[in-house]
Amino acid sequence: MAENIPEGGGQMEQVSEELTKCAMVIEHAIDHLLEENHPPLAVASALLGGSLGLLSRTMDRETILRILDSAVQSVRAGELEAAEKERKAGSA
Repeated sequence: MAENIPEGGGQMEQVSEELTKCAMVIEHAIDHLLEENHPPLAVASALLGGSLGLLSRTMDRETILRILDSAVQSVRAGELEAAEKERKAGSA
C-alpha cells in the first residue's frame, strides 16, 4: 500500500492539511481583531512581524529571503488582487 504513494506524497498531503488548518485559525484571528476595530495595518504588521520572527527562529537567512522574494513576485504579478477577487466572489 505505501509503495503506491509517490515519494513525499503522504508528507505533502499532511503539510497541505496542516497549512489549511493554520490558515483557518489565522483567518479567524484576523476577523476577531478587525471586529474589535483594530486597524488593518496594525493587524497585518503584527502578523508579518510574528511570521518573520518565526521564520528567523526556524530557517536560515537565504531561505527567508527566497520566501520574501516569492511574496514580492506574487504582489508584482497581481496574484493577491486575484485571490481577493476570488475570495469576495466566494462569499457573495
